[in-house]
Amino acid sequence: MKKAVVVFLTVISIIAVVWAYGGEKPADGSSYLRVHIRADSNEEAAQAVKYRVRDKVVEFLTPIVSECESKEEAMEKIGSSLREIERVAEDVLRGNGFSYGAKASLKREQFPTRVYENVTLAAGIYDALILELGSGKGDNWWCVVYPPLCFSGGNGNIVYKSKIAEIIRKFFGKE
Repeated sequence: MKKAVVVFLTVISIIAVVWAYGGEKPADGSSYLRVHIRADSNEEAAQAVKYRVRDKVVEFLTPIVSECESKEEAMEKIGSSLREIERVAEDVLRGNGFSYGAKASLKREQFPTRVYENVTLAAGIYDALILELGSGKGDNWWCVVYPPLCFSGGNGNIVYKSKIAEIIRKFFGKE
C-alpha cells in the first residue's frame, strides 16, 4: 500500500510539472535545481561506488528538500548542508576502500537535454548541486532535486516525498 501511494504521488508530481510548464522547461532553466554526481574515473569500481554514494546522498537529501516549496528554499537548505553532503559521500567512499574525498558545491552548469518520464528538460544552464568524487573526471549521474522528477532508491522504490503532490492534493481536498 505504501509503495502504491508513493508511486501515485510521484505520478501526480510529474503531471503537475507537465501541466505547469506544458511539458517544456522554461528557457532559462530557472524552475529546476539539478544534482550532478561525478565519479573519480571510468574504472568499474569508481563507477560502482558513484551509485552507492548517489543512494546515500539521495537518502540524506530527501528529508531536507521534501518540505521545500520553492527552488530557492531547496537551494538555501542544500547550500547550508554542503559539508554534511561531503561527509555522507566520504563515508561511503571510505567504507568501500577509496582514499579520495568528495567536494559539494552549488553552481550554474550546462546540462544536455534529458527526458524524465514525460518531462523533457532542454539542454541549457541550470542551477545544480555538484558532487565531485575524487578528481570528478569520470562518467556522471544527474537528476532533478527540485521539483522532484527522478529520485529513487537503489532497489527501484521511489523514496522522495513530493511536496508538489501534497499541494495538489490539498487544492483538490484529497487529504
